[in-house]
Amino acid sequence: MSKRKILMSFAAMCMLSTAAVAEGPKAGGVVNAVIQPEPPSLMVGLVQNGPTQMVAGNIYEGLLRYSPKLDPLPGLAESWSISEDAKVYTFKLVKGVTWHDGKPFTSADVLFSIEFLKQTHARARGNLVQLDKVEAPDDSTVVFTLKQPFGPFIGIFEVGSLPMIPKHIYEGTDFKTNPANNTPVGTGPFMFREWQKGSFIRLVKNPNYHVKGKPNIDEIYWHVIPDAAARSVAYETGKVDVLPGGSVENFDVPRLSKLKNTCVTGTGWEFFSPHSWLWLNNRSGPTANKKFRQALMFAIDRNMAKDVVWNGLGKIATGPSGSAIKYYTSAVPKYDYDPAKAKALLKEAGYKGEKVRMLPLPYGETWQRWAEMVRQNLQDVGINVEMIATDVPGWNQKVSEWDYDIAFTYLYQYGDPALGVGRNYVSSQIAKGSPFNNVEGYSNPEIDKLFADGAVAFPDKAREEIYAKAQKILVEDVPVAWMLELQFPTITRCSVKNLITTGIGVNDGFRDAWIEK
Repeated sequence: MSKRKILMSFAAMCMLSTAAVAEGPKAGGVVNAVIQPEPPSLMVGLVQNGPTQMVAGNIYEGLLRYSPKLDPLPGLAESWSISEDAKVYTFKLVKGVTWHDGKPFTSADVLFSIEFLKQTHARARGNLVQLDKVEAPDDSTVVFTLKQPFGPFIGIFEVGSLPMIPKHIYEGTDFKTNPANNTPVGTGPFMFREWQKGSFIRLVKNPNYHVKGKPNIDEIYWHVIPDAAARSVAYETGKVDVLPGGSVENFDVPRLSKLKNTCVTGTGWEFFSPHSWLWLNNRSGPTANKKFRQALMFAIDRNMAKDVVWNGLGKIATGPSGSAIKYYTSAVPKYDYDPAKAKALLKEAGYKGEKVRMLPLPYGETWQRWAEMVRQNLQDVGINVEMIATDVPGWNQKVSEWDYDIAFTYLYQYGDPALGVGRNYVSSQIAKGSPFNNVEGYSNPEIDKLFADGAVAFPDKAREEIYAKAQKILVEDVPVAWMLELQFPTITRCSVKNLITTGIGVNDGFRDAWIEK
């Protein structure tokens, strides 16, 4: 090769190298996002509602993060191992991590966090039910020993499920009244700086974050904008750059998605897998009859709901488990839209036109439109539907007290049937006072045993067989009418890069995000 060609090749390589650098993450910039509704608190160890997790998931951290396929990823733990009998989990912590106030993060904080969350976090308490002991052989090692194998255990360590809490701030205090609840201190990529109630929450870059080179963004402003139409306008006018899933009414999504420099995605919800269905009261009235419940499934046009109400985002639900959940199977009875079959089943059920009360979910116009669509589907096959209007407290009360026939809902599934599915179908979870347990009143001893066995079966193949059987039984019995696997569209400026990289999306996404300038 001639000297000239060598020089030209070297120049070309330099240009490629420069281009690669130019296309990489850029440091700096401010992101404006919407948070709706305004969180009651940012202390995620005490409050676990959606808005709190979304903001605080960038302040606090868990031992692990999870990929969109729900595989565990390093968080505050850099590595982990599981014993052959699946009862001992050993975590090696990242060394050199500090809390936002400069104090070191060690295994002592992990031990303290476990005891803290057993008192304050109902889901964490349930996830830790099989825990025998937790030990810290040294400052950077934590060993969890279980009473027996518990398949979902490796999936409980994300920031909203098991956040790490600073021992030096909370030990020996009243957790609920600790002043630090108002100025949260975590280990995460962003630090709390300011909260003007009713206006915005401001987070700033953690300059001592333990992941080298991150975060890239300097500040995040979470804007509180109560009116849905005003949130859409805020995006259109450039006031905000990020509309997390659920920020705007679904019918506004097509219009907003056509705006310049706008990207829309339904990803980032895989860990939660929001699953929508109709609670069907199994105790009394027409919905107590299995054939009537099966008729409902054939009567409802779920494809139209997906395409018209949800703008094509989401999937038709095939049963109690979402398709992103471990051990999901599609080998279950199918309920395609078939009004004729619905009418035949109603006749077999002996339905005589009795009134059926239906409660829409009072979460905005999208849900109201969906309820009207379902009512029309049911009326078309001869079901006498009475729509019952409620506000959120009214809906909570009626569903919690079982004062309904049909009621819209959606719940999170948390990656594993033992964590977020079984609670809605096992008879031990039939209890008034909650809209999130076995509200329908379904009771089947075989299902109770399958979910109990499935949580502790070993190895994974055994769990898979158990949950496949449970899904088939449930889909045959139709304790509830499964509608859609929801995908709440996240709308962003396309210049906000790499925001959604994990199974919890925006909730921990700002660590990796950057702004193209």
